[in-house]
Amino acid sequence: MKPTRFRSLILLLAALLALPLLGCGGLDLKIINTAQKKPNNVWMFFSVMDGKDPVGGLSADDFVISEDGDTVSKFESKQLIQNPDVAAVMYTMLLVDMSGSITESGQADALVDAAKAFAERVGKTQKVGVYAFDGDAKIHSVVTFTEAQGSVQGGLDGLRKYKPKDPSTNLHGGVVEGLRELKTELDKDKRPLKFGTLVVFTDGTDRAGRVTRGEMKDEIGKDVYEDYQMFAIGVGAEIEKANLGDIGRDGTELAQDQAKVKEVFDRVADKIEQQMKRFYLLSYCTPARKGMHEVQVEAKRPQPPASGAARYQFNSDGFGPPPDCDPKTPPTFDMKKVTNDPNAATAKPAAAPAKKP
Repeated sequence: MKPTRFRSLILLLAALLALPLLGCGGLDLKIINTAQKKPNNVWMFFSVMDGKDPVGGLSADDFVISEDGDTVSKFESKQLIQNPDVAAVMYTMLLVDMSGSITESGQADALVDAAKAFAERVGKTQKVGVYAFDGDAKIHSVVTFTEAQGSVQGGLDGLRKYKPKDPSTNLHGGVVEGLRELKTELDKDKRPLKFGTLVVFTDGTDRAGRVTRGEMKDEIGKDVYEDYQMFAIGVGAEIEKANLGDIGRDGTELAQDQAKVKEVFDRVADKIEQQMKRFYLLSYCTPARKGMHEVQVEAKRPQPPASGAARYQFNSDGFGPPPDCDPKTPPTFDMKKVTNDPNAATAKPAAAPAKKP
């Protein structure tokens, strides 16, 4: 074999070995944040995807934890799945077009009925806020994120008689203001992991021209919104999916008439519910007592069979009881470590752990 060909093969092999660790079947684990704390608690917050599809419903028994290449006993480590709510907050903002073309065309009732069903579904698992936009420069609060479920329904009924301050359509500006308001509300929560969803309903294109399409796209593309999901719902025979694609980067639904509005709202609600299920907070008690260690978490889905893994390093100096480790203890995540991006690449393999003396 020629030296150049042999060298090429060596480089190819090295590149393959450097790829992120994945199991058979291609489940994609993305570590979002990790923490460890005395006496010997370890927490991992991550998402599990199968391509573009979220993987929900996995139990603690569907995960295998290894440290430095050796499997950690599930019984000794007391591993369990905690409710992600102890560390993560998830808000959905429904931003509805209440310009003159909606309020004067008799579409408001169908919109309110669909929005009420949407808020009831999504509100069972996260906070939902409803805001309206028309041709005005600012969006208008209809239902705040702090209100109870019953108040959400009552607040939405008020949209049936909504009168726009400006009958034009400030779609681009509404999206910009909606994202900023959603971030402001999320920032008020003390939990370290924050995930927002913006759902925009409209029956047309921007007419007000207060904010250009480019300016809106620049706002959407900011790093502070990288962990946000965005969906667009369009209604009307003339509206085109392409017009909403920049807004609905995670999904765009179109309804040709009012009769289909609730149907498309249901489809978006289903996507949001499914996406929420991809998050897992795995807690266990490590047997490590000193030094740096590489931990690997592997997910094994029973049906259809698939697996995947991710890994990172942690320091266990000073670990060990007493007191006894309680895996139900809520985590304390370091904000400086937060990835907060479930759509980022799989966590890079950690460097080899330090050799024991």
